[in-house]
Amino acid sequence: MKKIFIIIKREYLTRVRKRSFIIMTILGPILMAALFIVPVYIAEKTDEVKTIGVVDQTGLFFNKFHDSDNLKFKYIFSDIQEIKNNFSKSNFYAVLYIPKTKLNVPTTGILYSNKNPNINVQSYIKNTMEKEIEGLKLKASGINENILRSVKTKIHLSTIKINKGGKEEKSNTELSMTLGFVGGFLIYIFIFMYGSQVMRGVIEEKTSRIVEVIISSVKPFQLMMGKIIGVALVGLTQFLLWIVLTFSIIGVFKTYYHSQFNINKTEQVFLGDNKLSPDSQEMQNKNNAVDIKNADINSALKAFNSIDFGVIISSFLFFFVGGYLLYAALFAAIGSAVDSEADTQQFMMPITIPLILAIVMSQFIINNPDGPVAFWFSIIPFTSPIIMMIRIPFGVPYFDLILSIVLLIIGFLITTWLAAKIYRTGILMYGKKVNYKELWKWIKYKS
Repeated sequence: MKKIFIIIKREYLTRVRKRSFIIMTILGPILMAALFIVPVYIAEKTDEVKTIGVVDQTGLFFNKFHDSDNLKFKYIFSDIQEIKNNFSKSNFYAVLYIPKTKLNVPTTGILYSNKNPNINVQSYIKNTMEKEIEGLKLKASGINENILRSVKTKIHLSTIKINKGGKEEKSNTELSMTLGFVGGFLIYIFIFMYGSQVMRGVIEEKTSRIVEVIISSVKPFQLMMGKIIGVALVGLTQFLLWIVLTFSIIGVFKTYYHSQFNINKTEQVFLGDNKLSPDSQEMQNKNNAVDIKNADINSALKAFNSIDFGVIISSFLFFFVGGYLLYAALFAAIGSAVDSEADTQQFMMPITIPLILAIVMSQFIINNPDGPVAFWFSIIPFTSPIIMMIRIPFGVPYFDLILSIVLLIIGFLITTWLAAKIYRTGILMYGKKVNYKELWKWIKYKS
């Protein structure tokens, strides 16, 4: 055991002192924090006031386009061809042209601009025109528009989970889906990332013949386990540093740009590009939409607070370590059986298929986390680290969780035993093309 600890220490210190480890440890949190910071920063910098010129030959939309904080409308009564010819000299972001048609109501509009118009601008113009035309059609049919609008109702549906003891707690499917998929995907990435590091490390030591010196002092199994555990500790160190640094960067940014993370009622419903109509019934409908939106946000926050992050984090760490140890042993066996990384392809496919299958099946598991497919994929050791991590935020029966843990530990022991048999022979085998038949002979060799 003492020799294994020495190998673990060597693997850990060698890797954490590498320039690549230091760069990725710093660069990783910056990139992850940028996913939250950059959209907010860009939105702040690009939140300029856009002036839209309106040429309405029908006269039906006069004063129907309402200004907002960053969107202004100016009605023009000039010829559209003259406006287009002088567009570059004007200060308009775009010009909306509504031609007069032979029909009672227009169904088309043309938006002229010297660049691709903002999607929010297009959506607001289309929604305003559709709403006005619908109102004209209702009026022509003798239907009171206000009555029709008052009938429309938005429903806020909150979900509450009842435990076996009868205790109620808020739940949120979207939040559970996000946590589950992110957790499973991170395990998938880390298994590939650090498992391949084990394989490359074994290949490098084998090709440089340094392994011949090492195994004169330690057993091949001790060398393999020391390398696997050492790289695992490197991965955990980097992951924890990523979490701490990412939240620190986001926290500092939120401190200096606190106002950018606050959304008022109008922005919650119209994303800053619309304005409430002065019509009283319309105002009531908009306010109802605001209330429902706020209720959804409050429900999501309560569900977020009800999540047991201790269970989520501890489960993630266990299934990350368990899945890594299981696959790292196989990666180490592959590294010992070949002389170069190019020769690993034929052996990598059977190992990577379960991981890829787990990611492919994740969408089906999210839609039915308690189904039979989810159950079997979450207890099979080769797919359980990813699938069980996806299921846990939805709530997993203790029997399923314990069974998955036990089978993962058993799977790790079996794969380590098989990998050790391949490793002890392959680590000193040079210049021979190995196939599956040869690997089977190595497994059957007696000590």
